[in-house]
Amino acid sequence: MDYDCRIVGGTIIDGTGGERFKADIGIKDGRIAAVGKAGGSLSGSATQTIDADGLVVAPGVIDVHTHYDAQVMWDRAVSISPWHGVTSMVMGNCGFGVAPTRAHEHELIIQTLEYVEGMSPTALRKGLGSNWGFETFRQYLAKIEAMGATANIGVLAGHTPIRIHVMGEDAFEREARPDEIAAMQALLRDAFAAGAVGFSTSGSNNHVGYMGKPVPSRHASFEETRALAGVMREVGAGVFQATVGPQMFYEQFEAIHADTSRPVTWSALLGSYWGPGSHKKHLAQFIDYQARNIPIVPQVACRPIMIDFSFADPVPFITRGFFKPVAEADDAGRRRLYADPAFRAVLKAEYNEHTKRQLTLWAAKATISLHPTRPELNETPLAAEAARRGVDPVDAALDIALETDLAARYRIAMSNSVESEIEEILRVKGPLVSLSDAGAHAAQLCDACYSTTLLGYWARDKGVLTLEDAVARLTSQPADLFGFGDRGRLLAGKAADIMIFDPKTIAASPLRRLNDLPGGEVRLVSDAIGMQLVMVNGQVVRRDGRDTLAPDGPLPGQMLRSAAYRPA
Repeated sequence: MDYDCRIVGGTIIDGTGGERFKADIGIKDGRIAAVGKAGGSLSGSATQTIDADGLVVAPGVIDVHTHYDAQVMWDRAVSISPWHGVTSMVMGNCGFGVAPTRAHEHELIIQTLEYVEGMSPTALRKGLGSNWGFETFRQYLAKIEAMGATANIGVLAGHTPIRIHVMGEDAFEREARPDEIAAMQALLRDAFAAGAVGFSTSGSNNHVGYMGKPVPSRHASFEETRALAGVMREVGAGVFQATVGPQMFYEQFEAIHADTSRPVTWSALLGSYWGPGSHKKHLAQFIDYQARNIPIVPQVACRPIMIDFSFADPVPFITRGFFKPVAEADDAGRRRLYADPAFRAVLKAEYNEHTKRQLTLWAAKATISLHPTRPELNETPLAAEAARRGVDPVDAALDIALETDLAARYRIAMSNSVESEIEEILRVKGPLVSLSDAGAHAAQLCDACYSTTLLGYWARDKGVLTLEDAVARLTSQPADLFGFGDRGRLLAGKAADIMIFDPKTIAASPLRRLNDLPGGEVRLVSDAIGMQLVMVNGQVVRRDGRDTLAPDGPLPGQMLRSAAYRPA
């Protein structure tokens, strides 16, 4: 046969940003062998023919901000991302990860991921088991590669596990000594030799981990972070990814880029994150960097950052100092605090109309997303139920929590909730549309569907982007920044990572709950509407909303490694 597969009759949006055209695509040995001329077809025989008439054929999505680091160990399908056209992903963001790690460090890693990334410790312990099967970063990548995955996977080396590996519990307490920094540099060199695609860290005040303490990267001096980032200069590869904080922003990014000549990408430029209209100055700063060819690139979201939480796991508040007793209490202790009028008074004062915080007047804006015994209250505005009870919305939230043994859930917008601000951000070309956080906060949010939201809502429905631009923003742009040279475009010789979707219907469904994490733990998912087919390295992995490959059989995903990779 001339081709293993031929896709015929589709409208090609090739990821370059160029205009769409009708043509056939031929695939051989996992790569694009030929793309027909506009308006023409490919001759030759094929083992399989896929009819894409009336559909768009585009490169697969490259999601550069995921947290599947643990989940991939028990979920080779790395669901739900491929449902929404994702064929390549980057893990290890924000300085977090699961390697390198020794057995006695496992619980530190689990408790950190529980707090900072909202991962269920039950799911982590059951999913990872007592023997994780790796210690070094190279062994971790080798295990993923040996197990196989539905999507291609690149991994950033995270500051926090490296720090824990060298410093133990002291990583949560202090700055590193020179000898410890040298040991961390050695681990990072090993990670790049194993194939790390970059180095990640976090300076965010919101990132609180084990025992309610700041995550290890927040205890690092800038000299430490700079020394570690300097390894990228030595190896001539890698992307520096950071979550911003008081001591980790433009000044530090500029210094790291000047030191290393490597790209910097940061999380996150969101609407109203630092107050109404705060996004404008950060867009202006990015535009200035663009004009000077300085690759310091923000990551942006095309969806409101919503969080679904219960007061058994009060993620939105846990980093606030007055919530420290809650973080340290067991369920009985939390119930006592929530019933205490003094505690309630502090909670109300912290978020009243005079404060300028993300969650100002949160209770007045919240929705009851799940009432376990009164389903008629599901999707009811909390303020409406508070009015019915004749109490303040904060009191209503805590009363309902206590009435349901802390099982009731609430949904609130953390940021990016003003549509006009999202539109203004998306109209600026260059920021990375990403921030799925897929694999993290599973019971609290689901933004792994950002790609279908961009294609459907923002491109088709709102016309803020052309479909050609939306596809490029999801494919070639992240490929270029991360150096994935054979991905992100439908061109001859590139990897056959492809999504085929109906442009008239492409969308993300409303969220729904599944209890399919290890131990029956819950997660939120969104279904992809109009995503007809997803192909990874020439193999169809999703068709008509269903996985096509046996869950215990070979899977086509490959490890994505930087140019610093050196086989063992």
